Amino acid sequence: MQLRTELIEAELDTLYLISQVLNSTHDLHTKLQAVLEVLHKRSGMRSGMITLKEIESDSLIVSAVHSNSDSPLKQPIRYYPGEGVMGAVLDAGSTIVVEKVAEEPRFLGRMGLYDPELPFIGSPIYIEQGDTIGVLAAQPDNSLFLGERARFLEMIANLIAQSVKMLRVLERKQQHLQSERDQLKQALIKNYRFENIIGHSPPMLKVFDTIRQVAKWNTTVLIRGESGTGKEVVANAIHFNSGCASGPFLKLNCAALPDALLESELFGHEKGAFSGAINQRKGRFELANHGTLFLDEIGEISASFQAKLLRVLQEGEFERVGGTQTIKVNVRIIAATNRNLEEEVTEGKFREDLYYRLNVMPINMPPLRDRSEDIPALSEFLLGRISEQQGGRPLEIKESAIRILMKHDWPGNVRELANCLERAAIMSPNGSIDRDVMVSTGLESVVSQAELTSKPQKLQAVDVNDENLDDRERVIAALEQSGWVQAKAARLLNMTPRQIAYRIATLNIAVKQI
Repeated sequence: MQLRTELIEAELDTLYLISQVLNSTHDLHTKLQAVLEVLHKRSGMRSGMITLKEIESDSLIVSAVHSNSDSPLKQPIRYYPGEGVMGAVLDAGSTIVVEKVAEEPRFLGRMGLYDPELPFIGSPIYIEQGDTIGVLAAQPDNSLFLGERARFLEMIANLIAQSVKMLRVLERKQQHLQSERDQLKQALIKNYRFENIIGHSPPMLKVFDTIRQVAKWNTTVLIRGESGTGKEVVANAIHFNSGCASGPFLKLNCAALPDALLESELFGHEKGAFSGAINQRKGRFELANHGTLFLDEIGEISASFQAKLLRVLQEGEFERVGGTQTIKVNVRIIAATNRNLEEEVTEGKFREDLYYRLNVMPINMPPLRDRSEDIPALSEFLLGRISEQQGGRPLEIKESAIRILMKHDWPGNVRELANCLERAAIMSPNGSIDRDVMVSTGLESVVSQAELTSKPQKLQAVDVNDENLDDRERVIAALEQSGWVQAKAARLLNMTPRQIAYRIATLNIAVKQI
């Protein structure tokens, strides 16, 4: 009776210690090794061994062993279903008790650990009945109470199973997240390839050449140009085609925040640095370490903050707000502005030393009015993106609409063009954007003025007999070439004035008054 009481107390103490081990933050192998050590020291279960099933081969591989020898396993040891006592436990899915190892013919003794005169217990580790994922085995130091000791080992095996299950769920989630992260990175790289920056005009070809050169190095870049010219797109292209593409890419609009918040956003803050700073917070510079930080609207920052920013750009170090520890980072800076920084420097509004520190490699983005020949390709690209946003709806733009777009001055540049095309897509019931749809987006007065002042040689004449044009397009092209004089348009189409009037009515063409 005394021995049974001592055994129960030892087992309870062992269960408590093993539960602590399995709830620790160590990796799985360290946990399993610690479990076998506790079994040996606290409950007299010597030469413990844990095997876990490999999903690929359906075999058991020894994951942890406890013995008097400190030498690790020289090579993996496997047991297949039905092979030896370990394989028999895996095959049967139930505990096997061997009263004397020497008398068990199934015992293989591959490990060379076990006393042939002592018993042996092997218990299945299973997540649920019929799903055995491993075997826990040990050799009691005597033959007393084998039934109780087998049930005790089953309890330990159950604890191990729950721990392994949780770890495998976490591993699957981590693998899924890593896979999703890799897919997103590949999608980002694909989206920001140089080929995805649309333009074949001479100013854009110059921009492409500069981007390709600067992406190779960790140089500070200053992207200049009017609002809506695509400065952020260029910043993305530089990062995702550079050597730090695998690192983070963070963005911050400097014009959107006052100095106090801007400093906290860029440099971070310590707990208690100011009211509301209830936790330590890392800033964008720290988060972008070994990556790229894009500072948009850099010309909007105040003179007082320019000095703080200059130090980071020069030395690569800073302190968090309210902190004293100097933090060093390696961050590639890409800045952007639509301001004339040379004038700002002359007027004393922008620090000259900061200007030269930022203007290492300038990239000047041309306004859309200076590259109107890119409008057709840009329109097709932007419509493809709008089509995706509208659930894959088929969208097409007609030549008559393109001609209108090319007559506009586009003060809002590519952003304005994108908004105009999105309005046109919404207002087109069948997804076909022609002249009438484009005029209905609000360009009518602009187009009327542009047609009076535009230079005809900028636009290519459309062949009214082109087989690729449908009837509506052909009639509109003839009307535009004839200044919307129906008699002249009729002669271009080899029609009578009555015939073209009938076509205009049946094709629902809005006649323009010039």
